[in-house]
Amino acid sequence: MKPVVERKIYSYKNGGGTWTEDQVATEFACTIKVNGEEYTTIVCTPEYIEELVIGFLISEKIVVRINDIRSIRVDKKQGTAHVDAVRVNEFHKKFFAKRYITSCCGKGRTGFYFLNDARTAKVFNQYSLSISIDDCFHMMKQLQESAVMFHQTGGVHNAALCDQDGLVVSRMDIGRHNAIDKIYGYCLKNNLSLVDKVLVFSGRISSEILIKCAKVGCEILISKSAPTQLALDLAEDLGITTVGFVRGESLNIYTHAGRIKGIEMDEMPQEITENLEDCYLGS
Repeated sequence: MKPVVERKIYSYKNGGGTWTEDQVATEFACTIKVNGEEYTTIVCTPEYIEELVIGFLISEKIVVRINDIRSIRVDKKQGTAHVDAVRVNEFHKKFFAKRYITSCCGKGRTGFYFLNDARTAKVFNQYSLSISIDDCFHMMKQLQESAVMFHQTGGVHNAALCDQDGLVVSRMDIGRHNAIDKIYGYCLKNNLSLVDKVLVFSGRISSEILIKCAKVGCEILISKSAPTQLALDLAEDLGITTVGFVRGESLNIYTHAGRIKGIEMDEMPQEITENLEDCYLGS
């Protein structure tokens, strides 16, 4: 199956229409089986499936580390990814799908979370990375330039991992979580650290995307789109810097602004500056 196919469509605009060819993103339903046991089905773009499986299994701690995976065999005809693992985390079977109400990852606010999210999300108590506003614009530009399938179809989400020198890897998928899992899988396969990296994303910063960012280990998340309130509450408590609406020469910094260079410290709200000395290690 190809990630992009052509279809005959009728295109209408400015008072007239014509039949033409258009490019459309495809969907692939992939059922993940671990040691013969069916675990879940992910609807995704049919490329980089192995990276997706690795990123998903390890970010959810179904498999704890990449060395626990002996092999992955993807059968695209059957729509199945067969994973042979040395060991599987039995804890997830009991708690993975159970939502519960608790304080926000042990902090002061209350909300709905998966128990597995609270177990696997990383908390960034220190600032180990800092970037400039110009870096934000440059990284978003590189994401958009790499988004070939989006320019073809307009039907996929784009994600990229960047360091201070620029783009490291980018992936696209019809599923926004899948694009991030593919990046994480790539990093795990290639023993690439995420400590000094920035996650750049095309879509809305929802609570689920924010938690995914925390699970893979990125302390800065940049998006072309808007955040939700719950996502920002989570970002505040998990220690993640969120930058949204990065478009043209404008952007909004929502949380943990201390990682962004060039901001006038005396203009920061008091509740932000009070915590900077305790957690900021960047320059």
